[in-house]
Amino acid sequence: MKENSTKEKLLTWLEENRDVYFSGEDLATALDISRTAVWKAIKTLQAEGYPIDAITNKGYRLAAHADILSVQGIRKYLRRELQDAPICLLPQTTSTNTVLREKAAELPQWSVVLSGLQTAGRGRRGRIFYSPPGTGIYMSVLLRPSACEATETVHITTMAAVAVCEAVEETAGVDAQIKWVNDVFVRGKKVCGILTDGAFGMESGLLEYAVLGMGINVYEPEGGFPEELRSVAGAVFDAPASDVKNKLAATVLNKLYTIYTEQNKQYAEAYRKRSMAVGKQIMVLREKESKCAVALAIDEECRLRVRYEDGTEETLQAGEISIRL
Repeated sequence: MKENSTKEKLLTWLEENRDVYFSGEDLATALDISRTAVWKAIKTLQAEGYPIDAITNKGYRLAAHADILSVQGIRKYLRRELQDAPICLLPQTTSTNTVLREKAAELPQWSVVLSGLQTAGRGRRGRIFYSPPGTGIYMSVLLRPSACEATETVHITTMAAVAVCEAVEETAGVDAQIKWVNDVFVRGKKVCGILTDGAFGMESGLLEYAVLGMGINVYEPEGGFPEELRSVAGAVFDAPASDVKNKLAATVLNKLYTIYTEQNKQYAEAYRKRSMAVGKQIMVLREKESKCAVALAIDEECRLRVRYEDGTEETLQAGEISIRL
């Protein structure tokens, strides 16, 4: 049996029986492997950062308070339809969107790449997305919508924003808001950014696939966010909690699956009610100029209606705004 397969089987067992001690013999019998294989797999998992306790005459356990991302930990919270989805968890990567795009042609819909550390995380308009180790979930999902035109791709981003809000509210018990079009805020600070990449057919002009990237600040990094981000960036949880990364990641996927497969615009009402822009003074940000405006409403297509200072109005299909506090 391959070492990775043994490690995965062992981690699945420990995830499903958190805080329960098992002797090496018990684990070997339950998993039909040798005690030596158990010992090697335990050592490998510990070296990878999994908080597995080993106590003489008691055995091994995955600590109940542990909060570390694992494929097995995510799967135990996933809905039935996503149980067989390909999930790749990388200890660190450049960007989960980049990795998934490179392999998109050979992967099925609902393939997922996650990491707890990005060295070249990307935000909108070419910005760097701050992705420190151990405190966030950086996750990309492959979607293959049918007959999706370029003007409709914004729906993928807005669906994800609602899914993240609902998952944060369910997992952390806090209210979440959306800053049009792709940022999720908790307690007045940004906790999640969403970036959708895609590939279009040359002849059809339709979307062949979308790579939906979501970066979620689960906790504040040690020492806080960098000075330039402290006034804006926040975290979902104020303090470490047991197994919330796995639960939050899975719940985002579950919520997204529900919204995406319904293939209707009912989610737009959930998007609108969480808007933190409507009724506010905003800046509409563009490459060459930014314009002051008032955010009037968000329509059924999740487009933003604005009124500029000269009285003219415009419906924004996509783009970026800042809210003038």
